[in-house]
Amino acid sequence: MAVNKIVLDLETQKSFDEVGGRDRNHLLKVSVCGIYSYAQDKFFCFDENQLYRAGEMISEADQVIGFNIINFDFPVLQPYISFSLKDIPTLDILAEAEKLIGHRVKLDNLAQTTLGMGKSGDGLEALKLYKAGRIEELKKYCTDDVKITKELYDYVGRYGKLLFKDYFEIKEIKISFPEPEVRKPLTRQAALF
Repeated sequence: MAVNKIVLDLETQKSFDEVGGRDRNHLLKVSVCGIYSYAQDKFFCFDENQLYRAGEMISEADQVIGFNIINFDFPVLQPYISFSLKDIPTLDILAEAEKLIGHRVKLDNLAQTTLGMGKSGDGLEALKLYKAGRIEELKKYCTDDVKITKELYDYVGRYGKLLFKDYFEIKEIKISFPEPEVRKPLTRQAALF
């Protein structure tokens, strides 16, 4: 049986300023959630009232791959999910890179230096798209971030390294991501709406 890996990224409805600081991710609310399924070789993007579908995909995944997913995406998403996201095998590319580099590095830095492609915008632009009701543009932005995260993961699988720009110098880190174990899916996700 093939390993069921997914790549996840989400955007929020609110900024940290609107919820009273960076320790309150659970109050940011999800605007859209993008997922790439390796098993289906397909991208998905769900808005807030479709998050139960994202929950089902997460509950069935052998591993969820993301960038800053443990400290950002999962706490934002947890209020919508009926099981603990901490129980899901997770690969956080930022956390893995940070262990080797010694400090945090932006997704855009890794993407531009490693892949030669940058992000299509930033989180503040995503908030503006949401507040302006431009949901299809927001879904495209989120899906672009999922694609970049997937490409970085795939690059590590092929070449065993990532490149990043440290001030004016391009540096390389040797890195590998072991294949996850196939596991039994969690119980079916119930809609919370």
